Amino acid sequence: MGRVLSVSISGGTSVMQPRLFAVVTAVLLAVLGLGSVLVTDWTPKSASAATAPTAGAQRPGAVPATSGAPAASPSPTGDPAVWTRSTLRNKLMAEMDSTDPGVALADLDKISKDKPYTVRFCHPIAHELGHAAVQRYHQDFQKVISFPHETCAAGYLHGAVEEMLANSKDPQHDILTLCAPSNTGPCIHGVGHGIMFVTKQDIPAARALCDKFPSQNRRITCSEGVFMQLFAPDEEDEKAKANLPADKLAAEPLYPCPEQPALYQSACFFYAPTFFLSSHDYANHPEAFSQALQWCLNAQASGGANDCSRGVGSRTMKYNLDREDWAADQCATAKDGWQRKACAQGLVSYYTVNYTDAGAAGRLCAKITNKEIQGYCRSAGGLSSTLD
Repeated sequence: MGRVLSVSISGGTSVMQPRLFAVVTAVLLAVLGLGSVLVTDWTPKSASAATAPTAGAQRPGAVPATSGAPAASPSPTGDPAVWTRSTLRNKLMAEMDSTDPGVALADLDKISKDKPYTVRFCHPIAHELGHAAVQRYHQDFQKVISFPHETCAAGYLHGAVEEMLANSKDPQHDILTLCAPSNTGPCIHGVGHGIMFVTKQDIPAARALCDKFPSQNRRITCSEGVFMQLFAPDEEDEKAKANLPADKLAAEPLYPCPEQPALYQSACFFYAPTFFLSSHDYANHPEAFSQALQWCLNAQASGGANDCSRGVGSRTMKYNLDREDWAADQCATAKDGWQRKACAQGLVSYYTVNYTDAGAAGRLCAKITNKEIQGYCRSAGGLSSTLD
């Protein structure tokens, strides 16, 4: 074949002969490839770094991050960005096993305050820690309760008392001595929970044991634990529902509260909404909270509607501690002022049980935008009628 000549292009630039072009191209590619290997950072990047959006970018519908707040990602300790009941429970049980209940409870307290949504399940987790501590210290109750245990509405103490009574050879004696000499309200409330374990959910038998306390106030406090346990029978299963007879519920929606002695009716009506909310899948059906207020009106004839409405407010706050104003709006759905007020009282009741500092009620009321509910909140919290 004849030789291929170069052809002038664009005013004098010539095309290189094919063979020479191929050789030069190969040399250039080799040099550039080696250079890229030398300058490329081959250190593996974390998944979060690899997929991080550019500055200012945000997923549609995402909640804007607070200025200066860290992104939602595992902490340096390996904690998840969002806690579930099982992940938090497993972390704390392992922590208690490797250290002591005090360390686990301090961590639970910090997490529940940093992440308010965990309050929905921190109380039953604290119950489990209490059960485990009694087993660990071979039923040395004074040792078990020597650790600070007020977090998550004293769930640790309740669980410890339950475990002690469940293993008691003489529960009728021990219910009166277990909390001595201080006989604090949370401890006696825990006795009420434990009595339900001992009596296997038999309400008349449980009442008879509460009746053994010498003072009326302690009997009432005991009954609060009894009825809390009745309407939320398995603290280790948040989906558990009270095993109440369907035929009796059909005849009396708030069974068994109207048939209780006058001394114990208030506690029964107060905790009854727990059963209603769990039965109506409140986690996936938020309208259940306003529906529970309507349901409480069934108790008007028996005089329990006010206590029931306070109970709705209390549970609404417990399950929505990270959105206080929304919780208050549920109280505002009640038709009558007396019920809106009772619901607001329940909001304050639970909030101040969970946050025990002196300024808790004031903080809650300041977050409520509905002026009527805010006023009821401030009244219930013993605050002045204005925010100044």
